[in-house]
Amino acid sequence: MIWSPEYETMPRESLEQLQVERLKSLVARVYEKVPFYRNAFKERGVTADSIKSVADIGRLPFTSKQDFRDNYPLGLVATPMEQVCRIHASSGTTGKPVIAPYTANDLRLWTDMMARTLTCAGMGKNDVMQNAYGYGLFTGGLGFHYGGEKVGATVIPSSTGNSKRQLMLIQDLGTTVITCTPSYALILAEAATEIGLDLGLTRLRLGVLGAEPWSEQMRNEIEIKLPIKAVDIYGLTEILGPGVSVECSHRCGLHIFEDNFLPEIINPETGERLPYGQVGELVFTTLTKEAMPVIRFCTKDITSLNAEPCQCGRTLVRMGKVLGRTDDMLIIRGVNVFPSQIESVLLDVEGVEPHYQIIVDRERHLDDLEIWVEVSEAVFSDEMRKMEALQKKVKDEMEGTLGIGARIKLVEPKSLARTEGKAKRVIDRREL
Repeated sequence: MIWSPEYETMPRESLEQLQVERLKSLVARVYEKVPFYRNAFKERGVTADSIKSVADIGRLPFTSKQDFRDNYPLGLVATPMEQVCRIHASSGTTGKPVIAPYTANDLRLWTDMMARTLTCAGMGKNDVMQNAYGYGLFTGGLGFHYGGEKVGATVIPSSTGNSKRQLMLIQDLGTTVITCTPSYALILAEAATEIGLDLGLTRLRLGVLGAEPWSEQMRNEIEIKLPIKAVDIYGLTEILGPGVSVECSHRCGLHIFEDNFLPEIINPETGERLPYGQVGELVFTTLTKEAMPVIRFCTKDITSLNAEPCQCGRTLVRMGKVLGRTDDMLIIRGVNVFPSQIESVLLDVEGVEPHYQIIVDRERHLDDLEIWVEVSEAVFSDEMRKMEALQKKVKDEMEGTLGIGARIKLVEPKSLARTEGKAKRVIDRREL
């Protein structure tokens, strides 16, 4: 097992002192090496000497996704390019991708973080890990790969797609751990049903699932259909990749590796730092990254932090499962709605499947919310009266939770598009 009790069980006071020391060093380094931060610090009158405690991080400027775009491709790099030995990038679905350069030390750090992550999730050297995250510019594939090898597990680099081959490998090679997106885990379960494979008869026992928000209801679906123990993992290209935080076996929040990543929760409207327990936007500062350190990156992910020690013995702060994002939050007729809320309602209704599409439109200047959701084979082949009753039930449950009405369209099984990467749940036509 790979973990660092020196850091992971460190008393909070000692951990905060370590963070202060590393933060001071970080501020001094980026002031010298990165013009973007030097200018931002000068505007605020901040230097490394300004940092006396963790709370002083509030004096530092935020970094946004737009700042990465404005400094594309390598304007935020803090080391000479000859020290950069690998470059990853985000998908770039909203414009230019975020470029993520790594020094040799960064790659060692990343491997260590992923090894600690997988150990925390419950994986060990006797496991066979089938890595169904994408290899290439996306950080998921190689991040999991090297972390799994560092743990000592047998790693199968299956990458994404070709579900029948994935299932064959699970059977033939004795896969015990699957790593992929939660939506792809459900696709695998669906493919197994199609070929008559009972995954409960394989050695598969654990899934380390991330790269997209997912609800407790979806966790339940995955654990029933595969069946495995499903553990949530969190990471960002801008910060390191996967390996920033993960659930332990108790699954009461995702442990953030605070010796390397300093988390905050802020009010996304005002930028005010919020205390533990309050819900807001998650912000990260990288404390040890060399090639492209980041100060106070606004993730847009909505969650909260809990600093109480965990039953596993770790004293690291825990973040709650991501509730949604400030930029995918839908405002429907003045009401804030997160796709995760819609998912939670749908998966609590018997007879519907965990495959859905949210469509937002505007008719006569009024927002219109329509939700397409697949029903089970049994329901779809049943009489129309039962379909109508199910549709009404979903509509009533949705209105009771969201506080607004939504049109519900029940569609036949497997009629909605599947994706092997991050699931695209929302189509917002109001600005088209």
